[in-house]
Amino acid sequence: MKPSKRPEQIDLLPYLGKWILLSTAVAALAGSASAFFLISLDWATETRNTHRWLIWLLPLAGFGVGWLYLKFGQHVEAGNNLLIDEIHDPKKVVPLRMAPLVLGGTVISHLFGASVGREGTAVQMGGALADQFTHLFKLKHEDRRIILMAGISAGFSSVFGTPLAGAVWGLEVLAIGRLRYDALLACTVSAIVADQVCSFWGVHHTHYLITEIPRITAWGLCAMVLAGIVFGLAGKVFADATHALGGWVKKTVSYGPLRPLLGGAVLAGVVMYFTADRYIGLGIPVIVEAFEKPLPAYDFLGKMAFTVFSLGFGFKGGEVTPLFYIGATLGNALAPLLNMPFPLLAGIGFVAVFAGAANTPIASTLMAMELFGAEVGVYAGIACVISYLFSGHTGIYRSQRVGHAKHVHAPEGMKLGELPAYHKQRRAEAAQQAVEAKTKEEQL
Repeated sequence: MKPSKRPEQIDLLPYLGKWILLSTAVAALAGSASAFFLISLDWATETRNTHRWLIWLLPLAGFGVGWLYLKFGQHVEAGNNLLIDEIHDPKKVVPLRMAPLVLGGTVISHLFGASVGREGTAVQMGGALADQFTHLFKLKHEDRRIILMAGISAGFSSVFGTPLAGAVWGLEVLAIGRLRYDALLACTVSAIVADQVCSFWGVHHTHYLITEIPRITAWGLCAMVLAGIVFGLAGKVFADATHALGGWVKKTVSYGPLRPLLGGAVLAGVVMYFTADRYIGLGIPVIVEAFEKPLPAYDFLGKMAFTVFSLGFGFKGGEVTPLFYIGATLGNALAPLLNMPFPLLAGIGFVAVFAGAANTPIASTLMAMELFGAEVGVYAGIACVISYLFSGHTGIYRSQRVGHAKHVHAPEGMKLGELPAYHKQRRAEAAQQAVEAKTKEEQL
């Protein structure tokens, strides 16, 4: 191919126009879907709070959603992991039915009292809607990857009201230690437009206020390091426990719809008997309280247990808002121990536990600055990076790839879900080599 005589910037104009138009179209769909979803969640939460007896119906609701996924949604049940897999290795267009299935399943989960989030739903809707453009415009594999990432960014941005974090999250969540800059334009445009579209429909996001951000001191930075370690370990425990329980439940209960039926019966009984309503649903009021006053130190454990149980038994939703709850209440509990203002530690925990569990420290730092103000950036950046490191090679998304290992060897390109088996094999090989070496020494 002969080199173009035109300036590079001229050749970029068609590319610019193409992705601005495509990303805007994706954002309009994803932002509108998120707006409808958030309005539906508000209705579900208010209805459950008004009619508390609905919690007793959680087992039946879980069975119903499980049956729908068994009959119509087996190809989309992997959720966010399916989207990540399709971006890394494009095979089949994501079925459009992913959007209504996850929307309905999540709203039902919240209506009857499961402890799940909302990010998974918005991201899956954004990705499924975006992927329909693959058919419409006959997109090539590389373009399909980009438009899927744009849909992911649009969903995340619109559901949380954080366009910059949403743009980077769509680039950062795919692989540990690596960003896909080829999708930077599409993700940025889709995230910003989707947030504006969601606001256009009259959706307002919760406002969290850090009333005091102290000046940066040596102790303040040390406190962020210590807190970041705790937040990273909390994110690791959450991810590992959710995967372990989910795997055990699938092995023990072979019939899919029966899993949320059994889990829902236990959840409903515990919530009603112990009046544990503060640990179900999104838990937004408790998150707000974490910024306003000291809370019981065990709140983060309660939310973690209820969420791990809900997700492990197959209820639909996301992990991120529960992680915000866990982080904010854990930060609230750590504040007096670290001699730091509890609104600040609540805000830092809010984003840092998420950074560790999702392996997205940059997006999480940007989220802190968008939600709490730019002044919190240094504190949030340190805590999010430390949390990211101390969460290890684990995470809530098992299809995340290893782009660049954190601090121990991990094969590039391997899924996080495959790493435990890999390390087990490595340990077995090392043990075998040690035995063989010892045998040779004895023979000599």
